[in-house]
Amino acid sequence: MTGQAGPAAHRSGGQRWAAALFVALLMALLPALPVLPATGARAAVTRAVDAKPVVTLSEQQAGKGGEITVKGGGWRPKALLMMLICGRSTTDRGVIGGTNSCANAEGRAVTTDARGAFRKKMPVAEPPVPCPCVVHVATVTGEQAAADAVFVVAGHPIAPLPKETGGGRLAVLATTRLEGDSGVLTWFGAPPARHLVFTVGNLGSAPVKDPVFEVGTAHGVFAPQWEEQQWRGTIGSGRKARIELPVELAAGAHGDYQVSLRYGGKVLAEQPWGVGRPWGVTLFWILLCLVVPAAVFRIGMAVVDKVRPRSSRAPGRAGRHRPPGPADATAKPAKTPRAVRIPKRRRARGPVADPVAGATDGPAATTAVLPWFTPDSAPSENRPTTKGHS
Repeated sequence: MTGQAGPAAHRSGGQRWAAALFVALLMALLPALPVLPATGARAAVTRAVDAKPVVTLSEQQAGKGGEITVKGGGWRPKALLMMLICGRSTTDRGVIGGTNSCANAEGRAVTTDARGAFRKKMPVAEPPVPCPCVVHVATVTGEQAAADAVFVVAGHPIAPLPKETGGGRLAVLATTRLEGDSGVLTWFGAPPARHLVFTVGNLGSAPVKDPVFEVGTAHGVFAPQWEEQQWRGTIGSGRKARIELPVELAAGAHGDYQVSLRYGGKVLAEQPWGVGRPWGVTLFWILLCLVVPAAVFRIGMAVVDKVRPRSSRAPGRAGRHRPPGPADATAKPAKTPRAVRIPKRRRARGPVADPVAGATDGPAATTAVLPWFTPDSAPSENRPTTKGHS
């Protein structure tokens, strides 16, 4: 039994050694094997996660009035981007001063394709601050992303960048908030104003003196507009300080805004701000639309009444009948005409008899004379009658 089991055991041990040698050889060769590219949706997701936004330029230098072509890749698909030429900027420190250091009027917007790439021409313009300059590309909506490419604007002045602070490192320790209230003038379109209050701590090994913060205001889905604000004071290592920075919007601003705080190119905090509509402006325009036409109508009617000729003086209009109006009700009644006096020459002839009553007009009359009898027609005793014979 022992002689028969020996060769079998020897063969099984040899197979184990061969398997172990094969596994060791495979493990040694595995890192050198090429990795096959992923396909389909998995490849797209892998590229979207690993890729970083990049920007390339057709020319590294050009003068004002020229044109360059900006190309990019690694961006979010179907993303809206804004391209600007900015001064006081480098690829490692970003745009110092935000969009206030950029030529905003000559900027161009572009939308990436399904692969996150774009290609767009833009004019060369001089930024409002000296170079070094970059072509700054950033997202307008959605998740924030940015990339810069070094660019030289020919003929534009160059100035050194401000020195960076030492080993100080600031961080927000408490929740930021907006303090302040709107006055009556804000209801009529005055610029809304608040104070951004926050507490920062110096986590670095060196003190920070007179730090320069960037306060940005964004309306809706648009990118924030940054403005530099310097806080006077020193924050020692391991110390904290309460800081208030003024924030002001444009006149007549209303809607949903977002206030952002940035230091050293890093966003430290964001605070929403809902601004009410200035209803006083709307009320003013409504009153203006009602009062002005009424005033013009009254002035016009006064002018027409002043210029219009009177009916008694106007030729050819005396015979026209004017309908009675409200003024006629308050007018004084017309005087009754006096009785016509009898001329004196008629009085000299004697009294006048009243045909109805038979009385004379004068006071001396004593008898009444009937109208059908006159002194000449009265019968006489001596006059013979015509009827019969005596």
